[in-house]
Amino acid sequence: MKHSKFCTIVLTLVLIFLYLPVAVLIANSFNVSKYGGEWAGFTFKWYEALFSPSNREIWMAFERSLIIAGTATVASCILGTTAAIALHRWRGRLQTAHYGLIYTPLVMPEILMGISLLMMFTAVGMQCGMLTIIIAHITFCVSYVTMTVLARLQDFDDRVIEAAYDLGASPMYAFFKVTLPILLPGIIAGGLLAFTLSIDDFVITFFVTGPGSDTLPLKIYSMIKHSRQMPVINSLSTLMLVFTCVLVAASRFVSNRKQKR
Repeated sequence: MKHSKFCTIVLTLVLIFLYLPVAVLIANSFNVSKYGGEWAGFTFKWYEALFSPSNREIWMAFERSLIIAGTATVASCILGTTAAIALHRWRGRLQTAHYGLIYTPLVMPEILMGISLLMMFTAVGMQCGMLTIIIAHITFCVSYVTMTVLARLQDFDDRVIEAAYDLGASPMYAFFKVTLPILLPGIIAGGLLAFTLSIDDFVITFFVTGPGSDTLPLKIYSMIKHSRQMPVINSLSTLMLVFTCVLVAASRFVSNRKQKR
């Protein structure tokens, strides 16, 4: 079967559109020029500046982002898995309303959700900070985990649970030894999606953050508007990209080894 030249051209243009800005960002992280308008020479000074004490706030913001994303991911996996099992096993008007509440954050504009959460925190007298950011992130991450696990449950054979009960397993034992291992790939996929969305979120975090609780996206936004060390952001982005690629390569390596076994 011959490949269409038109499809090849379109694919090439799409790949250039997606990855050319990333390539420019990586190149500018090694550019002597501060503004990146033209190539002025190769240097590592922006990476040195990134790890200098003057930019310690960047790493503090990165640490806060990891704490918030990790906490939101764990909580979302627990709540999302529970919600998915409830939606799968029971039917009724209550579960229809439950499904609507789970599905709403997926289609609601982020700016609307951010304003709504800010108004709620203000109404209950809660001071904005890391706790409010974690609650806000759990609010929208739960939906993604629930939908991912719910998709996994579509192929779930309930007769496996019935067989476990017939063999004398308690409900708790059957859940941890039968249900959970089957759902684990969906939970991991939902957790990875929740972690990615949480650590990358800007709009909702912007509304519910407080003094001293800026996450990495907010810190980068602040540096773009006010900092004179713009290439430091390029260096940080390049390191995050390399770290992500290493994780993906490692996961693929482990997956391929398991398949060979």
